[in-house]
Amino acid sequence: MARPLEKVLYVEDEADIRAVAEIALVSLGGLQVQTCSNGLEAAGAVKRFAPDLVLLDVMMPGMDGVATLAALRADPALPPVPVAFMTARTLPDEVDQYMRLGAIGVIGKPFDPLKLAGEVRALWQKHQEQS
Repeated sequence: MARPLEKVLYVEDEADIRAVAEIALVSLGGLQVQTCSNGLEAAGAVKRFAPDLVLLDVMMPGMDGVATLAALRADPALPPVPVAFMTARTLPDEVDQYMRLGAIGVIGKPFDPLKLAGEVRALWQKHQEQS
């Protein structure tokens, strides 16, 4: 039986997008959410918060989402947490690249706050079925 999704770490540099997503995931989705404003914070947050799933923005200053995913995977002290990208960069070649890098899925931006929790849960469910 699939384990339920409970805890999500969301890494997004835009404060307004981060706030809307957090409200959508917590208030509408009933999830526990921890947010980070950049990729550098993500590894520490994964250790402290122990999320079931990490949602990563792709385009962030400094360490972008792709580099953040690589850093999370390269750290042997971190558990292999499933990662999905939330991005406006959703051309088929871009999505294929994210999936080849190990993402479990992609949610396009702009996202619908009313549907976000359902989209995240659907990615989680599909991942659980394939694991």
